[in-house]
Amino acid sequence: MKKILTALCLTALLTACSDNEVGDVSLGMFTTQDIKLNILKDDIVSGVTCHIASIEENLSFSDPSDSSISCRQTGEITKDMIAQIDKSKSGEVVFKKSKSIFFKTMKIRRIFDADNQTLMYVSYSTKETSGSFKHSLSTVPLWGTKAYVEPTPAQ
Repeated sequence: MKKILTALCLTALLTACSDNEVGDVSLGMFTTQDIKLNILKDDIVSGVTCHIASIEENLSFSDPSDSSISCRQTGEITKDMIAQIDKSKSGEVVFKKSKSIFFKTMKIRRIFDADNQTLMYVSYSTKETSGSFKHSLSTVPLWGTKAYVEPTPAQ
């Protein structure tokens, strides 16, 4: 019994509300799963806001890997901001959240598609011992922003 109470207390600490949580939807009276809605403000491209929905399960040591993401332009995006981001094909992680005490992490990665002048944000879960292939993608086109660069015509 003591082990069960310790596990319950640990789980409550791990699933406590984060400061970026903006919503919590119960999946019903007979389940311990909730949909948590979090907000992500991109630290470098401050004109982008993402909302992430993911499942959290109370009384569990590992949350499901399901998540979805939706990102929008909510402010100015400048060429200076784009100049600061990682432009490699793998981009950079802009958000991480532990989903398990067993090394599972939900990550949000920003990737820049220069040819189409679009920021891509992909949400996915990782686990050190085995991969999870569930993911979600959202894009923010730079068209109409100060960061947009006219494509050069092919010759």
